[in-house]
Amino acid sequence: MKPSLLILTGSGVSAESGLGTFRDTDGIWAKFDWQKLATPEGFAESPSEVHAFYNARRKGLLTAEPNPAHTALALLEAAWVRSGGDFLLVTQNIDDLHERAGSERLIHMHGELLRSRCAGCGDLRACREDLSIMMSCGACGREGSLRPHVVWFGEVPLGLDEIFDRLSSVTHFAAIGTSGAVWPAAGFAEEAGRAGAETWELSLDPGESGHNFSHSQYGQASETVPDWCETILSRAFAS
Repeated sequence: MKPSLLILTGSGVSAESGLGTFRDTDGIWAKFDWQKLATPEGFAESPSEVHAFYNARRKGLLTAEPNPAHTALALLEAAWVRSGGDFLLVTQNIDDLHERAGSERLIHMHGELLRSRCAGCGDLRACREDLSIMMSCGACGREGSLRPHVVWFGEVPLGLDEIFDRLSSVTHFAAIGTSGAVWPAAGFAEEAGRAGAETWELSLDPGESGHNFSHSQYGQASETVPDWCETILSRAFAS
């Protein structure tokens, strides 16, 4: 069987690049109210407040740089595909650090901060500037309809059909830097296990779905991920 690898990444991968995690005791949702800032209802009630929150995060992202974990995963992708395997990186992160490190085969299941979406016509565009309720959609002209292209609580994650199709036949799966608390991503390891895949958890600490993994490795992503990438590549393509 051709080696098939699906990697799920969470905010722990980007933490060492200066981008905040979400569910840690000092994470973003410990400091801000997600019901006001990360739901369609919150945006409808106070769009200016939501825009201000994401505008600040966008500014922070534009000054951040990929760390060794991002680089190692991009190099792993290139080597894995070159060796004849199937590869997919699924990220819960809305930053673009994977792309900047060189990753190409990826799905942003929670959207992308550097894109805007029109709530009216659905038009998607690159966005590196602040958004506001005074701006109009460049496609349909509707004023006040632009929002960050991110998946909020209560909305359906992106790319699920392709993700679950891959999980049904994957031979290797890893969850990196994710708490295992957010569904449906929290169930990916179990799905991969049903397909007979070897499964790894790489994180600072055990996540909430740690019982679903056959292997685990804990520590800073910039240290554990490069080492793991070398191990999984040799393990999958050993002659």
